[in-house]
Amino acid sequence: MSTKPKALRKGARLAVVSPASTPQRGLVEKGAVALRELGYEPVLYPHVFGGGPLYYAGTAEERVNDLHAAFADKTIDGIIAARGGWGTAELLPLLDTELIRANPKVFIGYSDHTSLHTYFQTHCDLNTFYAPMVAADFARENGVDWSSWCSVFEGASEWSLTAADGLRMLRPGKATGVLRGGCISILAQSLGTPWAAETGNSILFLEDIGTKPYQWDRILLHLRWAGRLDTVQGIVFGDMKQCVIPEDMELLEDAIQHSLRDFAGPVAIGLRSGHVSEPNISLPLGVSCMLDCSSEPQLNFLESAVV
Repeated sequence: MSTKPKALRKGARLAVVSPASTPQRGLVEKGAVALRELGYEPVLYPHVFGGGPLYYAGTAEERVNDLHAAFADKTIDGIIAARGGWGTAELLPLLDTELIRANPKVFIGYSDHTSLHTYFQTHCDLNTFYAPMVAADFARENGVDWSSWCSVFEGASEWSLTAADGLRMLRPGKATGVLRGGCISILAQSLGTPWAAETGNSILFLEDIGTKPYQWDRILLHLRWAGRLDTVQGIVFGDMKQCVIPEDMELLEDAIQHSLRDFAGPVAIGLRSGHVSEPNISLPLGVSCMLDCSSEPQLNFLESAVV
């Protein structure tokens, strides 16, 4: 049974960290203002603005120290990433599993932070959140989907995502499982490492940025041959607008259908979560849900994500 972190109430203190790449200072500050206007108290951690080496927001040790400090601080209610980029995987061998287990908190991020979601779920039994980040989304006008944010972080016990949230049916059916997934490139690259993603008995959410149709086909084949789709119950893909131009969307969908031709479960596409240009939908990873593609597609959440 996975651990549900505490809900985020008004006044919640949110540690703002950069486990991957260096964000733009102005965007972090703008996103922090938006969080304050919503009633949260953002707390900027020492290496949030980066400083290298390369494109990293500090050394691996500096970035993991910020993360550990945020989990250990009893006055911090949740942790939110400033941005993604690249570098989170460097932290995996440095993470203190027992510290995190002893201090379960909301962890928010997407893209490269798929590595942390996988680690926290697999090694710490902690539910996490594929949801808007400070510089990437809160700094954008209309960057955050407030309906899903409130449903997730205020503890709605049953709620749904529908065609209004971008969902379209690729393959009919109905299935129940635990929501897992994230950025497909990061999930695939974890295979063969001690931190490989677990996908069993799941509704698998997959999205990415800048990934062409043939690359989606190739990565899905990789997941199939690695056995990672064997017990997946259903699959939901992101909106894909950051991967292909509208004229290539049909080719992308055909490539997905080809690669999943032997997959028996329901498949939907178009969910506006992760790399999106529209309001970003929050997804609670680790909770039970039902993907219903029997008529109009729905992703129905069957339990609260927080306590």
